[in-house]
Amino acid sequence: MDKTTQIFGLRAIIEALNAGEHVDKVFLQKGLKGDLFQELETVLKDKRVNSSYVPVEKLNRLTKNNHQGAVAQIAPVKFYDIEELFDMVSKKNTTPLFLLLDQLSDVRNFGAIIRTAECTGVDGIIIQSKGAAPVNGDTIKTSAGAVFKVPICRVDHIKDAVFFLQASDIKVIAATEKTDNTLFDVSFKEPCAIIMGSEGRGINPSILKIANEKAKLPLLGEIESLNVSVACGAFLYEAVRQRL
Repeated sequence: MDKTTQIFGLRAIIEALNAGEHVDKVFLQKGLKGDLFQELETVLKDKRVNSSYVPVEKLNRLTKNNHQGAVAQIAPVKFYDIEELFDMVSKKNTTPLFLLLDQLSDVRNFGAIIRTAECTGVDGIIIQSKGAAPVNGDTIKTSAGAVFKVPICRVDHIKDAVFFLQASDIKVIAATEKTDNTLFDVSFKEPCAIIMGSEGRGINPSILKIANEKAKLPLLGEIESLNVSVACGAFLYEAVRQRL
């Protein structure tokens, strides 16, 4: 964890959350009890902040200071609500293009995707609050600073974002090998959102079911898949090609 994006201590983290600080994730000591610890747990739940319970040894590695059983990772960017993001994009005189990342967990893949998204004119990236790669120092470096230029939205569940976009007349296209259609068979000319899955699991089957269309990359070699950031780049540039 980048030391410059840390807050440690129970009261300090509670105050930061109540002040509206953009907290990406909080690491809590397993087995810790007490009124202040319970208060922090309540605030985390109310604010829907991603958290995980870890051994004290991990917290000791994160900071040499007196962490009191809690260390928070501060996001260097603002996260948008999906309504806020959509309203902002709707005011542009362009055809919307969104990117949904279904629990992508590798920060370098995340950073590379953000960089490509900025270069291809993506209007916003939507991630899930829990299970997604954090926006940290590695993400910023890999994105070459693009993380500060592309709005990022966090939602409780990707499925909720899909339903919201579809209700707003945004076509949702899933990038998956579980289809006969290639990305060259799909139209990206209208308002649309592309879903990319996680590195190992791909797109959740329940999300695949509700996507408007599915498309895959034709693979001509013996290896059965591409790195997700490379695959995402291919999809985004096909959208650019069709829209030019």
